[in-house]
Amino acid sequence: MNATKRFEIFQRLKEHIPEPTTELKYNNTFQLLIAVLLSAQATDVGVNKATKALFKKCKTPKCMLNLGEDGLREYIKTIGLYNTKGKNILKTCQILIEEYNSIIPEDREALESLPGVGRKTANVVLNTAFGHPTIAVDTHIFRVSNRTKIAPGKNVVEVEKKLMKFVPEEFKLDAHHWLILHGRYTCIARKPRCGSCVIEDLCEFKQKTEI
Repeated sequence: MNATKRFEIFQRLKEHIPEPTTELKYNNTFQLLIAVLLSAQATDVGVNKATKALFKKCKTPKCMLNLGEDGLREYIKTIGLYNTKGKNILKTCQILIEEYNSIIPEDREALESLPGVGRKTANVVLNTAFGHPTIAVDTHIFRVSNRTKIAPGKNVVEVEKKLMKFVPEEFKLDAHHWLILHGRYTCIARKPRCGSCVIEDLCEFKQKTEI
């Protein structure tokens, strides 16, 4: 995989999806943070179903904190690991109120200090809410990066570092969303849909399918 091929890959992904974005539903940066926190080991569809009523009721950390564990649980109990996530959300709301005046910090270190917020969640918030050219490596991006050979790596941090190094600057802001959507709908886990892939001839995966 060389620089010319990588550039063409992202150029085609851009032409295919001109304005990529997250499929999580939210109304403000606080709700985005909560949605991403809930999305760990869960689907965006499942998170959106759970947060539809929650986000209609609560738009601020104070409102969500006032729900308490039992109240919040009623909204998110369909999501995996909801007990742990609920406790982390309430702790995060408390910190946001006390230390950040209920404003989501535009800072990686501050974000990662919040309960339940890891590097991937921080990257999503920095990219989607604040326009930072970060790349949050989830299972889809890890698979696509390794399968296509855009940025092969043994773990998510290695893949992230390679993507930040190899993705051309003009594509970095949206690369995160292009790769997720490509992995979610085309380069799927069990059997990639190579026959309907816009980058099939550029991809270096050897066991291509005709689908």
